[in-house]
Amino acid sequence: MVPTRRLLSGQPSGEDLALDRALRPRTLAEYVGQTKVKETLHIAIQAARQRGEPLEHVLLYGPPGLGKTTLAGILAHELGAEMRSTSGPALERKGDLAAILSRLKRGDLLFIDEIHRLHPAVEEVLYPAMEDFRLDIVWGKGVGTHALRLTLSPFTLVGATTRFAALSPALRDRFGLVFRLDFYTPQDLVRILRRSAGLLRMEVEEEALQAIAQRSRGTPRVANRLLRRVRDFAQVKGDGRVTLPLTLEALAHLEVDAWGLDPMDRLLLRTVVEKFNGGPVGLETLAAALSEDPDTVMDVYEPYLLQLGLLERTPRGRVATRLTYEYLGLPPPRPATPAQGHLEGF
Repeated sequence: MVPTRRLLSGQPSGEDLALDRALRPRTLAEYVGQTKVKETLHIAIQAARQRGEPLEHVLLYGPPGLGKTTLAGILAHELGAEMRSTSGPALERKGDLAAILSRLKRGDLLFIDEIHRLHPAVEEVLYPAMEDFRLDIVWGKGVGTHALRLTLSPFTLVGATTRFAALSPALRDRFGLVFRLDFYTPQDLVRILRRSAGLLRMEVEEEALQAIAQRSRGTPRVANRLLRRVRDFAQVKGDGRVTLPLTLEALAHLEVDAWGLDPMDRLLLRTVVEKFNGGPVGLETLAAALSEDPDTVMDVYEPYLLQLGLLERTPRGRVATRLTYEYLGLPPPRPATPAQGHLEGF
């Protein structure tokens, strides 16, 4: 049975939110991984400080759970600035954004999560705010139209998105610093888990940390979530100490395999192979077969499968790779003959 809420999803969950915040690093020195991003940001922060200017606007993009929100908080801490947070869907009207912008003080950091979901009319308010630190307010119609221009305090906008291509070119071009966050290496995840275990006052074997890291899909949020579930298992089934055998037992109970795949991943792969003959299958069709939202399939399920080489995106749709058949223990498909190809196309 497929779980209603995926343990291995990089999306934040309400029940873990408070603990997630407690485990987040607060400085660039504590932040593990994304080395090039950290180095560039460190230089940019030092330069902005020396000039007495706000940091240039920053855009962070990549799959969920890789630390975009955490990095925004770190930037505010490093700059000694106050961070105000909102999200694209929450800004429904121009006035919503105008109210936030008008209350910013000099050097404040405004974080907008899911910035690709801003309404176009709201997005237009951002353009002069980002470029010239001004806010143009227009009300009324026809001869009764009135306009007011407000000067804003210089601020830094940090935008986060899982869908870089969904951003309008006009908005993308207004960010001076643009970074893609990549999946983490198992070594980096072990370092993150070791730090989290220390904060949670857990006694964990190094081999257990490695086993969790291997199954964490290159995602810190998933790694910390698995660590907490293993902690629960150790508390109930053992003496609280997290050993390798207990960890493997817990992960097997959670149906997380050595590849870091869960029942939903396996269902997706089997659907492509068994229902659609390995593909190609369109995103909408695949999502309907899984009873899922297409955006969820594309943003949450697919990135790690693509990273592993278990799935390919082609102009015609999603295609299972030879590695997929090996993973599922199925014989690879035989190449279609010209006659078969003609009939299938027909």
